[in-house]
Amino acid sequence: MIPKNILITGCSSGIGRCVAAGLTKRGYRVFASARKAEDVRSLEAEGLESVQIDLADSVSIHRAMDEVLARCGGQLDALFNNGAYGQPGAVEDLRREVLREQFEANLFGTVELTNRVVPMMRAQGHGRIIMNSSVLGLVALPYRGAYIASKYALEGITDTLRLELRGSGIHVSLIEPGPIESRFRANSFEVYKRNIDVERSAHREKYLAMESRLVKQGAAVPFTLPPGAVLDKVIHALECKHPKIRYNVTVPTHLFATLKRILPDGWMDKLLASVGGDGSK
Repeated sequence: MIPKNILITGCSSGIGRCVAAGLTKRGYRVFASARKAEDVRSLEAEGLESVQIDLADSVSIHRAMDEVLARCGGQLDALFNNGAYGQPGAVEDLRREVLREQFEANLFGTVELTNRVVPMMRAQGHGRIIMNSSVLGLVALPYRGAYIASKYALEGITDTLRLELRGSGIHVSLIEPGPIESRFRANSFEVYKRNIDVERSAHREKYLAMESRLVKQGAAVPFTLPPGAVLDKVIHALECKHPKIRYNVTVPTHLFATLKRILPDGWMDKLLASVGGDGSK
């Protein structure tokens, strides 16, 4: 059975917006969510059904879910948890509240939303839950610790959820993109400016190099793909009788996933430090 009603988070731009539009053209009834009211209006102007969801706000999550379930008659076939952002900064410069904000959006809200959906999917006997993780849910690079920690945690809780849902008719998959064309860097630069005290940091010079990457127009790194590359994996995870547990997207994800399995930890550290040692890559 191909699922037809799907809720997608983080549709203001990039992957979420592309997947929402692509699945709509494929015949799905898509509920495309975004955090800001103006983005909801923009999605609606494009002909998409949209709801406002702030993953850092429980009230927003439950209000939106009530609205979606009312619109779709209580049957939601699939959930694509895509909403997230990246908080740059050295670990020693991350205040407790900054880390908390990262986890509220990237993990806690995602799990809370998923937990609203699971009982309904259990009752209907089927469902697809897709988590958008990252190559940085597999390997670590310097100056991305908050984001990496949230994605490592997302990978762990998704693997656990998948085991717990065996036999329920609910399939759980992870998508692990590398560099994808989106507003991710621009959004990261905004929270970096707000939360990192560059002038007082021991990493000041590295931050200045990192800033050039965050504000760079176009593809910042090699092997960057358009968001349609993720759409293809989402379609497979939704429509395949036996969806994969993990979908790697882009050359860096395939490469690092393989190298992590075969290289000693010390060698892997040297490689990752060379790839992103100053945060500029």
